[in-house]
Amino acid sequence: MEYEEQRLKHVLFLIIGSGLVTIARAMTLSFLAIKLQQSFGLGPAMIGALLGAGPLVGAIAAPFAGSLSDRVGRKTVLTLTLLSMAFALVGMGLAETVFAFCLAQIVAAVAVAIYEPISRALMSDVCPEHARLKYFSWRYTASNVGWAVGPLIGIAAGAASTTLFLIAGIVYAMFAFALHLLQVPLHRGDVHQAAASAVPVFQSIKATVRDPRLAFFVAGGMLLIAVYGQWSATLAPYLSDNVAGGVEIFAYLVSINGAVVLIGNPFARRFIERAGALDALVIGCVLFLLSEIGFLTSTAFWSLAISMIVFTIGEILVVPSEYMLVDGISSDRNRGSYFGAHSFSTVGNFVGPTLGGVMLGAFGGPGMFLLFAGFAAASAILFAVGTRMPPPKATTQHVRTETADTTSGLQLRGCYTYV
Repeated sequence: MEYEEQRLKHVLFLIIGSGLVTIARAMTLSFLAIKLQQSFGLGPAMIGALLGAGPLVGAIAAPFAGSLSDRVGRKTVLTLTLLSMAFALVGMGLAETVFAFCLAQIVAAVAVAIYEPISRALMSDVCPEHARLKYFSWRYTASNVGWAVGPLIGIAAGAASTTLFLIAGIVYAMFAFALHLLQVPLHRGDVHQAAASAVPVFQSIKATVRDPRLAFFVAGGMLLIAVYGQWSATLAPYLSDNVAGGVEIFAYLVSINGAVVLIGNPFARRFIERAGALDALVIGCVLFLLSEIGFLTSTAFWSLAISMIVFTIGEILVVPSEYMLVDGISSDRNRGSYFGAHSFSTVGNFVGPTLGGVMLGAFGGPGMFLLFAGFAAASAILFAVGTRMPPPKATTQHVRTETADTTSGLQLRGCYTYV
């Protein structure tokens, strides 16, 4: 009972911390595209390339960070990542040139790309399997509280003001310090968790990428993230140039996105439990497609708001479903590697704003929104195919070994260690 209470406290700590740092991100990073456009006079294609460069580097770094977390511990990697984000936010606040600002933004984007999979893996370590969907949903809800509140704080204080960046950096530093002091109880589901630390990083990555299921999930996830991962980087310039009062409408749409998540997430979680992760994800992709067509045909606030509501319902179905699909093909021994490798799908954070910006500049809204609609449809197909792929032979053999070993040592199942 004592272990259960400690575990719940640490889960809540991770969830609340995720919500606080998301507020810090939302009140600053939400307005980067507008700042680059209005303060530095950059066009849509250049804005997309600059905002996509960081996630591209982060997508390359995240698999290594995931494997490293299997060796040295999630908490260590996560603490260093939070500190890096803190310094990057302060750097963006103090930057006086485009180069300095973009350099700090790239560091921040890399930190975000590493933070997300490692924090999800740590959540999986702490939570028993039967409760993971619930706690993933809680974490996602807390994050979207941040996305609902943060942009309103940003608008009230002045979009992308120096003070906001400094405050956000302090929030990240405080979370890093608190996490460093915390002893996190990890639920070890099998006796081979310790063996993961003996596997070299490159060997771990190599074994992970051999899983064909994960390959399809990465490809499908990349297209999905291209649609929803940095939608603000493309929608904000479109609204600013094509809709009267576009900047204010954009801020309201960001808050609508967060508010719909808060209201709809409990219903989405129950729907995912009943329908299954794959079916829920496919439905989410269809809603993404419909919302992109809605954005294309909308010029008034209310029609844009309805399209955003449809978009957000798709988002709250897709995000936890995707996490559960990846979690379902991983084990305690390699979860960091799998989530780290899957985070390569964050290349979509480069593909989305870059290709979207190019299409917006060349063909206007129709080209950009139809591109994203096509991405959503293709993603549903890739995930459906991926779930039907067999696991790699090496993984199957390893599972048999683990089963045999844990059968002879059942007393070790469910034990806890502290990091």
